[in-house]
Amino acid sequence: MVQPFEHESDPGDLLSTLEVIEAQPLATRAEAYDALHDTLARRLEAAPGTASAS
Repeated sequence: MVQPFEHESDPGDLLSTLEVIEAQPLATRAEAYDALHDTLARRLEAAPGTASAS
């Protein structure tokens, strides 16, 4: 399984993660994109100054 993107300081890490995901078979790729989405959504929600949509 592909490790989700975790490093906020280096955009190259995100690009590397995407390249690794794209090289995977379709089913694995779907799971990896799902994990990446969850990671990025959690980081966005935890970002300082983020207003919640209520």
